[in-house]
Amino acid sequence: MKCPTCTADGSKFGKDRTGCQRYRCGQCRKVFTDPKPLAGTRTSMDKIVLAFKMLLEGSSMRAIERITGIDHHTVIEWMLKAGEQCKDFLAYSVYQHQVNDVEIDEQWGFVGCKEKTAFLKNYGPEVGDAYVYTAIERTTKLVIAFRVAKRDSDNAHDFAQQLRVATSGQFQVSTDGYAPYSSAIPSAFGYGVSYGQIVKNYSNPQEAERRRYSPPTIIKTEKKAICGTPDQSRICTSIVERHNLSTRMHVRRMTRLTNAHSKKWENHEAMLALWYCAYNFTRVHSTLKSTPAVAAGLATETWSIERLLTEAAKVEREFATLN
Repeated sequence: MKCPTCTADGSKFGKDRTGCQRYRCGQCRKVFTDPKPLAGTRTSMDKIVLAFKMLLEGSSMRAIERITGIDHHTVIEWMLKAGEQCKDFLAYSVYQHQVNDVEIDEQWGFVGCKEKTAFLKNYGPEVGDAYVYTAIERTTKLVIAFRVAKRDSDNAHDFAQQLRVATSGQFQVSTDGYAPYSSAIPSAFGYGVSYGQIVKNYSNPQEAERRRYSPPTIIKTEKKAICGTPDQSRICTSIVERHNLSTRMHVRRMTRLTNAHSKKWENHEAMLALWYCAYNFTRVHSTLKSTPAVAAGLATETWSIERLLTEAAKVEREFATLN
């Protein structure tokens, strides 16, 4: 265990009155303990874990409050803290990761109100549409990177740069026909990847607009090689689109036609960070028979929610030490 003050190695030095392992630094002689998830909370870890499990199974804040007896404002504070830690942990654990086949998609959500209302009332950039850009490894189902942002060219380029940092090696990238990707992916990777798009053509869009909640019928798909030599049979976004469904099902803030949407941008981003880390490390995928993290070699076993929170807290302390 590294000392948070001088980064030297520490040795075990008994336990504190709550049973947490203590360490003493061999260099500066300071005593410190293992980083605890959500440090400072007095609620039992069993109750905290229950609240997070409910969050990750699509429960609303007030539903959690009714069932657990924990005030929903407290749950939000926990979510914000854990979400911040999980965002750093995902970037830390999936860094320069070797991948073979990556699929990218954007999923619509909103914060506060719909984009039309936000525009009319001039609410600012952190209200309205909140798309989540997601990159997933097709073979291991590992979520490599995510970004909550507006759907525009600048954010598409920023997400491509974020993906470049998270990955390594030669691999194939697939996206839908969203135009900014055509320049964003080659710009980020310098034509070092094989990139293809699958463009879907839909039936009568006007009729689809009138039928608000029924998706239009796909009448034709076209696969295009944008750069490199992508395998045409692997140009696909089915895996990431299926993952989008899981997000809708398990993150209440993303469920359509409810009033459970996020009211603050930071809450929205924190919950999605928590969800993606839990998906990678704690959820056994039915196809893989293991978690995506195990399939990708980032873990050796399925983690509990408590372990995920603990590991994320450790990374936060390491970052704080480096800074």
